Amino acid sequence: MHNLSPLTALGSDTPRIDEFDGITITEVADKALASLAMRHDQKTAFTRACKAATGMAPVAPGTFATSGEITLMATGLDQWMAAAPSQSHELLASMLASKIKATASITEQNDGWVWFDLEGPLCAAMFERLCAANMRAMQAGDVTRTAIDHLGCFVLCHQQGTKFSVIGPRSSAQSLHHALITAVHSAS
Repeated sequence: MHNLSPLTALGSDTPRIDEFDGITITEVADKALASLAMRHDQKTAFTRACKAATGMAPVAPGTFATSGEITLMATGLDQWMAAAPSQSHELLASMLASKIKATASITEQNDGWVWFDLEGPLCAAMFERLCAANMRAMQAGDVTRTAIDHLGCFVLCHQQGTKFSVIGPRSSAQSLHHALITAVHSAS
């Protein structure tokens, strides 16, 4: 029998926390993720099924919302990503698929992405060095897709200018983390 232990995207057995004067970067390793793509001509049925499965209707492009433990973010036209704590929702994609049925295509995204929470007054200045998105203009509940260090990432705004989440490809977790750390040093 194999004796395997889970590792975070940055290769540790515990999530990494980097604290600086003005910002804290926290690796979030306890998220279950699933992508949802509404099928053609299913808007009414999908909206009803999504509300039953997540507690909320599909969010509008450029936004995200949370109901209970599930966060739903718009990732493209008729596409969303659902996130929830992995402890209670390890099989999030299966749970959503059983309730949403044929109105959407659902794919498990667990371990495909790395998630960082950023908090502090230096967030906006840091993002100015990282990407072209105007993070100072983002309001709580906004989400945008942008390139950070040549990586396609999603940025969620939890509190204007001071609290964000960055979701990027897990295969590039070290590079994304390095870019965040470098931008913090540049902004401070």
